[in-house]
Amino acid sequence: MIYRQIGNSGIDASVVAFGAWAIGGWMWGGTEEKASIDALHAAFDNGINLVDTAPAYGFGRSEEIVGKAITGRRDKLVIATKCGLVWDKKEWAAGKGVFHFFSNEKGSTTADDPKAFRVYKYLRPESIITEVEASLKRLKTDYIDILQTHWQDESTPLDDTLAALIKLREQGKIRSIGCSNAAPEQVAAYCKAGLDVDQERFSLVDRQVEKNKIIDLCRENNVSFFAYSPLANGLLTGKITPERKFAEGDLRATRPRFAKENLLKVSAMLEKFKDIAQQNGLTYGQLIIAWTIGRYEKMHALCGIRNANQAAENAKAGEVILAKDVVELIAKTADASGIS
Repeated sequence: MIYRQIGNSGIDASVVAFGAWAIGGWMWGGTEEKASIDALHAAFDNGINLVDTAPAYGFGRSEEIVGKAITGRRDKLVIATKCGLVWDKKEWAAGKGVFHFFSNEKGSTTADDPKAFRVYKYLRPESIITEVEASLKRLKTDYIDILQTHWQDESTPLDDTLAALIKLREQGKIRSIGCSNAAPEQVAAYCKAGLDVDQERFSLVDRQVEKNKIIDLCRENNVSFFAYSPLANGLLTGKITPERKFAEGDLRATRPRFAKENLLKVSAMLEKFKDIAQQNGLTYGQLIIAWTIGRYEKMHALCGIRNANQAAENAKAGEVILAKDVVELIAKTADASGIS
């Protein structure tokens, strides 16, 4: 496994991370605790020491499962979680925070659902402090290695948010600061306060952060980049056939990119990578993860993992360094694929 320093923090983390959204069950058709803990343990045993979770992943469920899995191993692991998404607080509808979406325990829903939560983006200092205390309890730890603002709250001055994060770092409750789902100008502002990580959607077929120069900002400021959904929710593994049926609550069930026509385009593109994959002893999914890691020198790929086999398979990609010309060839092939 390849390890890279997180920003300027002195924390060394595996280039392949355990993305813990799916094990929370929310928007992924449910979860099974034992299988999730087994998956985490398999990841650790295969060199993955970075786990990325969030309170919103299953409304605390993902953090609880991670907390159980890291018992006895905490000091060897890098735990990243988030703040800034709050739910079921009706008083915030009166002007605090920014409404984000309605959700129930399975996934997105509508206001007329009797089980709907109102999910808000909210980054006031008092809320961040409350969230961190709750996360520490669920994770069964007394510090968080990387705290990231999950979504940006336009109703709260960024300076106020940054002051809370810096205070938590000074107190030792967090070791480093990250942001997520941020615009370039927001990332630039975070950098002035000592940003160590920016987490954004990034994959072979989702490369907006290259176009809007966020990757360049990270490079200029020695900021690590966490790529979430590097396999595009499983789209780029080559394992999702046009006949695949998704479970109730699975976000992929209604997304156009998982329609038959698009899946056929993906299959055709991956077939063009067959020789590269074989030459490197990789599956298609492993090749795409290795490509992601090779796209930026401080890149980490956050891979959703549901079982022990997936953990071992994804970890192998963290041992591979693809040649620069191969990385570029794969990118150009994707550009010409017509995949949405």
